[in-house]
Amino acid sequence: MNFDLTEEQQLLRDVTRDVLARSYDVTKLNEVAEGDLGWRREVWEQLAEVGLLGLGFDPEEAGAIEHMVILTEAGKRLAPEPIADAALIPGGLIAELGTDEQKAILDDVAAGQVLLAFAHGEPGVRAASTDVQTTATQDGDSWTVTGRKRPVAAGDSADKVIVSATLPDGGVGLFLVDGAAAGKHPYRTFDGRRGAQIDLDAVAAEPLGQGGDATEYVRRTLVRQQSALCAEAVGAMEESLRLTTEYLTSRKQFGVPLSKFQTLTQRAADMYVSLELARSMNFYAAMSIADGTFDPVIAARAKLQVGRSGRHIAQEAIQLHGGIGITAEYPVGHYAARLTAIDNTLGTADDQLRVLGAQVGSYETVTL
Repeated sequence: MNFDLTEEQQLLRDVTRDVLARSYDVTKLNEVAEGDLGWRREVWEQLAEVGLLGLGFDPEEAGAIEHMVILTEAGKRLAPEPIADAALIPGGLIAELGTDEQKAILDDVAAGQVLLAFAHGEPGVRAASTDVQTTATQDGDSWTVTGRKRPVAAGDSADKVIVSATLPDGGVGLFLVDGAAAGKHPYRTFDGRRGAQIDLDAVAAEPLGQGGDATEYVRRTLVRQQSALCAEAVGAMEESLRLTTEYLTSRKQFGVPLSKFQTLTQRAADMYVSLELARSMNFYAAMSIADGTFDPVIAARAKLQVGRSGRHIAQEAIQLHGGIGITAEYPVGHYAARLTAIDNTLGTADDQLRVLGAQVGSYETVTL
């Protein structure tokens, strides 16, 4: 199996890195986090100009590996722009399922002029699940949806929202809702990002594609979301480890660098092991999707390891930095917050264990 990026993917990585590196440092990140939007429109426009917001809309041009590449770079820079949540994930769903008329909106999404959101999660649901309480009602040729969606990443700024809802005859349908018609209740997450609770009270909705049961498409989208979170987390872990090793070589105690203390270097080495475990599972998840395998079990395996590695690396990074590691003026605490938020999105590591544990009975017993 080849884990090396192609020349095109390396170029994509470098372009993403260049755009985000010149846009963010910890000072700018703190300034943006305090603003109403939580991210920068000018950076969003730059991402659109280099073609990142439309990746994957044409599966023959780009796919899961390309998503992994750019989201890993976004994780390294802690870029708050909702690249996956407002463009790649919901846009890919429209590209896969939508009608020709609905797909026409993707040009504006790729150009950064229209923002999307995937409103599926509901209060009380922790892990990735296709069960929803929101309902869809049909009256002739018209549809309405009623329910509450929370959390909805990028829901506060979405122009169009894809809503999952239970159909009258059973199954889960997907509907396009005008963002202005949805009852948005924006909030700021503890890692400085933005989201919203969306209340829907008989809001007019348009079936995505030809309508009908779209449970399989919801499942695929959840797998894509988990893979995207894993990629961003790996980027955040890489930078956390880099900052920590740099600090150990530059900070002195008793007249010598901290890197001279064997116990500290061993702990940094353990961080590296956790990073590589997460990186391999990140590749596993993305490559499975690229091969057309949308398996929730694979997604759970990847997110379990990424969650465990992220927790370990975040805690060690703060411990090895000492007090400066939790200050707002230093980036390590921000990486720890983002890794914690990622772990708690679509199920924590413990939730993934429950998913995997439920599959034990389906495995064959190995005897010697």
